[in-house]
Amino acid sequence: MSDEAERYPSPRVRIVVAEDEAIIRLDLTETLIEEGYDVVGAAADGAEALRVISETAPDVAILDIKMPEMDGIEVARRLAAQGEVAVVVLTAFSQRRLVEEARDAGALAYLGKPFNRSDIIPAVEIALARHREFRAINAQVETLAEQLRVRKLLDRAKGLLIDAHKLSEQDAFSFIQRTAMDERSTMADVAERVVDGSLAP
Repeated sequence: MSDEAERYPSPRVRIVVAEDEAIIRLDLTETLIEEGYDVVGAAADGAEALRVISETAPDVAILDIKMPEMDGIEVARRLAAQGEVAVVVLTAFSQRRLVEEARDAGALAYLGKPFNRSDIIPAVEIALARHREFRAINAQVETLAEQLRVRKLLDRAKGLLIDAHKLSEQDAFSFIQRTAMDERSTMADVAERVVDGSLAP
């Protein structure tokens, strides 16, 4: 495999960038393209972001929290309700409270401004991995309240596996998912056993 093939994500991840400051929007777009992502749309405000996302069906939306028309938190909330797009929020480092608000609205990762090129890929990949996890949970659980309960339980179980067994977050999730598949059980049941101490890798 060539160095270029190793470097570029495959298949190419489709991204929409929503940022009201043109220079930041262009810089982020250019950086994402150079890193091998496919930027399928850009927007300068929240309402435009929703329209572009609806038209292009990206894998990831990078949303500035502070935008005119509709802020990034409201856009994240609407996207989370549909469950089709992984959301990364873009925010100044001083806006910690807003990051927490965005997370509660459905954002899965964040980038601080000014951002470093080296921060972009991890933020996008974390959002994609968490989005895949949530889709796997949602496939097993029907009601929104139950989805939230299972997500919290799964996060707690992953935390215990990470701390006690030095697993990565991805490996902890894979252990829970694999065990559920092997035992024909649900991930919630497996997570409960991890939390109560009756199951370990």
